[in-house]
Formats: sequence, C-alpha cells, structure tokens
Amino acid sequence: MATELNHENFPVLSYVLDRLPSLTAKSSPDVDRSSSSASSSKSDPSSSSSSSSSHSIEIVTQMPHLAHPDVLASMTNAIADVSQTRSVLRTLGPRPDHETVDKARARLVEIEASLSESFEEIALSPKDSDVVEKEQKRREAVEVEKTWYNSILKLNELHESYEKLLKEAEERLVRIYESAEKNAAAVAEEEAAEVEVNEEVVSILQQAASENPLDRVDLSGRKLKLLPEAFGKIQGLLVLNLYNNQLVAIPDSIAGLQNLLELDVSTNFLETLPDSIGLLSKLKILNVSCNKLTTLPDSICHCGSLVVLDASYNNLTYLPTNIGFELVKLEKLLIHLNKIRSIPTSIGEMRSLRYLDAHFNELNGLPSSFGMLTNLEYLNLSSNFSDLQDLPASFGDLISLQELDLSNNQIHSLPDAFGTLVNLTKLNLDQNPLVVPPQDVVKQGVDAVKMYMGKRWVSMLEEEEKMANLKDEMDQTNADWLTRTTSKLKTYVTEVSDYLGSTSPKDPYLDQQL
Repeated sequence: MATELNHENFPVLSYVLDRLPSLTAKSSPDVDRSSSSASSSKSDPSSSSSSSSSHSIEIVTQMPHLAHPDVLASMTNAIADVSQTRSVLRTLGPRPDHETVDKARARLVEIEASLSESFEEIALSPKDSDVVEKEQKRREAVEVEKTWYNSILKLNELHESYEKLLKEAEERLVRIYESAEKNAAAVAEEEAAEVEVNEEVVSILQQAASENPLDRVDLSGRKLKLLPEAFGKIQGLLVLNLYNNQLVAIPDSIAGLQNLLELDVSTNFLETLPDSIGLLSKLKILNVSCNKLTTLPDSICHCGSLVVLDASYNNLTYLPTNIGFELVKLEKLLIHLNKIRSIPTSIGEMRSLRYLDAHFNELNGLPSSFGMLTNLEYLNLSSNFSDLQDLPASFGDLISLQELDLSNNQIHSLPDAFGTLVNLTKLNLDQNPLVVPPQDVVKQGVDAVKMYMGKRWVSMLEEEEKMANLKDEMDQTNADWLTRTTSKLKTYVTEVSDYLGSTSPKDPYLDQQL
C-alpha cells in the first residue's frame, strides 16, 4: 500500500510514525477484516513487525538522540500533517495505477466530447419532451460516471502530494535531529566548561587563602553564572575581571574587597548592582556596560575615587541625583545607548570630567550648571533625536572643549556664546534643522561656525551696550527734568507762603502742610 513507508527511503520518518498510536485501532470490524484479508495477500504481519523492530534498533544505534522524549515529541509535532494525510489515504484506498489514471483521463475527454455533440443536436432539433427527458437521464448517468473518474484522478493527486510531503517531512526531521544533536553537544560542552570553571574558581579561592595572595583575577569569558560569596574575602585583590559571563547578580560580599581598584562586570545579565558597591572606596575604574541595568544604586556616589565609569549599553532612565557632588574625581563618563531623559544638576560639580559620551539617549536638554565643566575636552550628544532641541546659555563656558558631536538632533540654534569655544577643533552638526548658524556656514567647517557665532555675539554685545547707554541718557534726562521741576515748585511754595504771610494771620496747620 502506498501509505506504508519504505524504511530505507524515509528512515527517520518511519521510526517516528511507528511510535505514533495506531490509526486503525478504532476502525469497524468489516473494515478490519477486509484490510486484513487484503494485506495478508501481500505481506505477513509478523514479518512486517519484525522488520519494523529491527529498523528501530538500527536507526537508534545510528542516531541515539531519537530515543530522547523531547526530541521525539518535537518530531511528532513536526509531522502532524503527514499523520493526518496518511489516515485520510488509508480510508480512501491505495493509489490507482498508471493505466487506470490514463483511462480515467481519456474517458473524461470522451464524455465531454459526447456531451458537446448531444448539446448541439438538441439545439438544432425540434423540442420534443421525450427527447429532452431521455437526454436529461443520460446526462445524470454521465455525471455519475464523471464523478467516479474525477475521484480516481483526485486520489492520484492526493497520493502524489503525499509522496512530496513525505520527502519534505524526512528533511524536516533530519534538521530537527541535527539541531538536537548540536544542542546536546553544546550542553555537554557547557557542562564540561562549568566543571572546569568551578575547578578554576576553587583553585583561585584556595590560592587566595594561602601565603601568596592574589592581586589580579581574570575570569572573563568563562560562562560563569554565579560568583561565590567567598570572593569578598580576597583582601589583597586589586583587579577583578568578570567580563563576558552569564552573571545575573553580584554578591553583597564584594564590599569586602576594600583594596579593589578595577572592576569589570560588563557583558553579563545584571539587572541591578548591590548597594554594597558603594563601600569600594578605592575603586578607580568601574565597567558595568552591556547589561540589563535600569538604575544605578545611589550608593555608587560613595565610590569617591572613581576616575572612569562605563554604564553604556543598558536600560538606564536616569542617573543618581547626587552623582556630581561626590564623584568629583571622575574624568571619563560613558552613558551612551541608554534611555536617559535628563542629566542631574549636580553634574556641574564634576570639575575633573574630561570625557562625556551620552549619545543615543532620550535627553531633552542639559542643566544650566553644565557650563561649569571647564575641563571637558570631549562631548558626544548625538542621536538624541527629537528630544534634544536646544543647549543651555552656559554652553560657551566649556573653554577646554576640543571635540563636539551634536548630530542627529533637533537643534535650531547654537548658544549665543558658542564662538567663545576657542579650543574646539572637531564639530559635527549633521542632521539638525539649524537656522543659527545657517547651513552654508556649517558646511564650511568648525572655524567658520566659530567665526560666525563670534561675530554675532560681538554684535549682540554692542547692541546691548548701545541700549544700556541710551537708557542711561534717558535716565539722566529724566533726572534733570525732575530737578528743575522740584526747584520751580519750591519757588512757588515760597512765594505763596510770603503772600499769605503779608495779607492774613498765620495758620499753623497750613504752614505745616506747605
């Protein structure tokens, strides 16, 4: 029967289908008897069962992962369409042979031709009710015959599709097995590596407890999932590198590394940092980039010796409020590729800051205190897109600035004092709707921009000075007029007083009012 698979052509598919529950178990007795009699004439059930069993043993020997329940379940789900189609075809019957199919096609052509001829004859002959009725019955019989021959062709098409389906299913199962094989190899390799890492960690802890304490530990790229609490007891440790592992947490005991100078926990799965990290008072370099951090603990501000802080490639939305007040020694701050919307005012207190990269965030502006960063040499604020639209007036106070990237924002005008950035040598203003300075000036380069903004600033100062002088002149004129008016009023009061004194007795109250 066509639905019975050839184990040699479809070894994996045959194995999986043999493991499925019987699809004929619930069939009627009559069908079972007819099926049994038909199959008995073709093959011996006992020999078929024996062949299937030997095939299963052979293929499992060659492909041992087939026996794994998860792999078998995945394969079973992948061939649901094959199983359903096989069930339908078993009900419909075996595939018709080639001769039967050809005869069915030929007979359908003959029937169509006969129907066309009879239709023309009826159209040309006089309308006789007996003839029409006879023709109607003939047509009904022909339709039944057509249905039969069409069913043969349909059944043949179903079996053709089923054969294609089998090939695709076999290829699908082979891919599933190869994937399972790779996963199993990866798991085995990972387990072996984990054992090796654990041994390395134990060795490190043992050495730390000996008379020759460690000052550097490099466990980068070890697929480490857990850092033992005992690491906090390595008192003399200066550098700890845990880059590119699978850590989800840093133990609180890290606070015990009182002499630690460098800590690299980048490229892990950290969502938080322990509050105890603030006790690392001697820490100079901290790299927490490429994790899943949404906040930095406020206690990080207590790491007063920090010189470099890299918190890029995370999900930070803000920085600790007091970060600038306490990290006064910080020289390099990397916070790019986060979701930070604002920088705290305290950043102006980072007087040692020389390098700040905050590109690809959601910054909607900078605090006015930003101009206090007089030692800043490099600043990247690019790609904050529609959020960053202007810069503070104090921006011109960044007298040490050498490189500035403001590209991909929505800045319309540079600060008035921009021309005072005398040390600026590199400037990127691409993809901004700039009006001041005009685009033709921007295209000429950084020197042209500084010159334009400088002249504009001088003109504004001169205009302000003119306005101030004009105000002073107006104030002086008003003062002179007031002096003259007061003098005249005094003269008038005197004259009135003299007149009243000569013509009438003095009134004390009136004198007081005058």
